[in-house]
Amino acid sequence: MISWLDTQSEFPPVDRALKDPNGLLCAGADLSVARLLDAYRRGIFPWYSGGEPILWWSPDPRMVLFCDELKISRSLAKNIRNRGFEVRIDSAFSRVIKACAGPRKGESGTWLGGDMLAAYEALHRAGHAHSYETWREGRLAGGLYGVQIGRMFYGESMFSTETDASKVALVGLVEELRRGGSPLIDCQQRTPLLASLGAREIPRREFLRLLAALVD
Repeated sequence: MISWLDTQSEFPPVDRALKDPNGLLCAGADLSVARLLDAYRRGIFPWYSGGEPILWWSPDPRMVLFCDELKISRSLAKNIRNRGFEVRIDSAFSRVIKACAGPRKGESGTWLGGDMLAAYEALHRAGHAHSYETWREGRLAGGLYGVQIGRMFYGESMFSTETDASKVALVGLVEELRRGGSPLIDCQQRTPLLASLGAREIPRREFLRLLAALVD
């Protein structure tokens, strides 16, 4: 069983999260800026589809990318050099998040419904959610968005309309984080794309230990 939260409830300890499905912690509450910031500080994030209540997750293990472990393939490095890509920050947040909400190949729905879009737009206006965008010849070719608290960056979603465009945005994010002394990106759950770029799984307790130092 998982806890049902109202708007005044606090999150339960993350060690109460289910093993199947991995990381499901609780349901309910709201998507206010204060609630989302509290969740991220605790290593919790929302993820649910249309028709479901708000579901909150803290999986174990946790997929992360240490900035110093980013892997750039030869083909990606060549495209960065030769294809005229430009990385911008926060110049088109709404366009990026809406593109991330669009249908994916082989998928019929999206986890980024209207409530989630509005919630992250509010986080962006509050200065906590950011987009890293890949532009080419004046067109938005790909990008990603996520949340930053202190020196911790939480990656949320990526999209691409041109080969490697989302990866170029990730490289730009890593470079910016390195300049700011931020060593880590939370990738939440394992995907082949993230693994190919150097992300790896670590125990949740290790993730929370790193998180506690970085968010402050």
